[in-house]
Amino acid sequence: MARLTAIPERNWVNIQWLARLRWAEIAGQAGTVLVGQFLLDGALPMAELLAVIAIGLVSNLAIELYFFGDRRRAEDIPPPVHERQIALVMMLDIAVLTGLLYFSGGPHNPFAFLYLVQIALATVLVRALWSWTLVGLSFVGFGILLLAYQPLAIPDDSRMIGMWVALGVASAFVVHFLRRITGALAERDAELTEARGLAARQERLASLATMAAGAAHELSTPLGTVALAAKELEHALTKTGAAELAADARLIREQVGRCRTILEQMAQGAGTVGEGVATCTLGELLDESMVGVRDAPTVHRDVPAELAKQVLRLPPRAVSQALRSLITNAQDASPPTAAVMVTVRGEGGTLELAIHDRGGGMPSEILARVGEPFFTTKAPGRGMGLGLFLARAVVEAVGGNLEIDSTAGTGTVVRVTLPTDVSRRGPGSRRSRESLVREMVSKPA
Repeated sequence: MARLTAIPERNWVNIQWLARLRWAEIAGQAGTVLVGQFLLDGALPMAELLAVIAIGLVSNLAIELYFFGDRRRAEDIPPPVHERQIALVMMLDIAVLTGLLYFSGGPHNPFAFLYLVQIALATVLVRALWSWTLVGLSFVGFGILLLAYQPLAIPDDSRMIGMWVALGVASAFVVHFLRRITGALAERDAELTEARGLAARQERLASLATMAAGAAHELSTPLGTVALAAKELEHALTKTGAAELAADARLIREQVGRCRTILEQMAQGAGTVGEGVATCTLGELLDESMVGVRDAPTVHRDVPAELAKQVLRLPPRAVSQALRSLITNAQDASPPTAAVMVTVRGEGGTLELAIHDRGGGMPSEILARVGEPFFTTKAPGRGMGLGLFLARAVVEAVGGNLEIDSTAGTGTVVRVTLPTDVSRRGPGSRRSRESLVREMVSKPA
């Protein structure tokens, strides 16, 4: 079974937050040095301290350019982030902190216990091996300060105030950034879970397409035989003057022809796999979606005139089949005398289609299972439970989204969000999810 390793995505989140943390550290170091210089009447070696801070500044600029610069300009896939790169950056931070303490009183500097901030970050950002390595480096760095440092006369009152400020700074860094990092990781985990669900649905869709192609191949011969027999029967009945029976035979031929058309679509992947992108208007797409829809219950469309002329670039046959399936489901759920409402609204590069039925709605336990393959609430013989599953697969495959809102007794609303141009989908969450899916299906178990 395919799987997805979450470590590269986790490292990408970590390097983003580490870069932000380092900017805050650099600003805090520079501010602390300037305030200390004022309070200590110019006793600090400013040239050496600013040179050490400049090392951190230049290194963070390099991180921004390497990991984020090209991506921001070209909106391309970001470079891979390795855990050792994060660990090396944190090692540099420990070295910078050691250098700052060396020139400002060594172990007597009240900011010496900021080593604990680095250790706390290491616990969250890297695995145990690197965490213990950074702990050891912090231990060595502080040990060096015990042996060699530039002494600095700090009054006791200033030392106490410095310890108080250092405690507040360390606490603020640890609480704020660790909560932000863990929150970002939780969000990414949710995206991974969603991507796994999308991959599972795509795999099931591929299996169904294979099964459909096989069924189409097996059924083509008997349907051809039925069509030929119906044609011969029609000719025979026409000669005998049985016009009514001849019309029935003609109807059989027409329905067999329709079945063969459907089977041809199934042989091409159930109308959802492999279809190219084409140009059509929203009005044309909705007209195609209504082909084959029953007359009752009636379907009312609420589409602004200017929006009906909106040019779309997407797989029209697959999307129209998906919408047709949703409209048919709404008709099945509604009383014969009620009307199904299809409402379309547009904003930016997306369209939102809402399909309202007038049925009894669904309880929460049924709503939780709707969309599973072969699960249906219809009577036996009325459906196989694949329509909504295939519709969702098509919508997600073109970069859209399908949501269902239903309350028992008030009907159901299916909301479909579609891009107007599937070739211009942005680099946001949808692109990220698709890259995750590709990674999932390409990696061995």
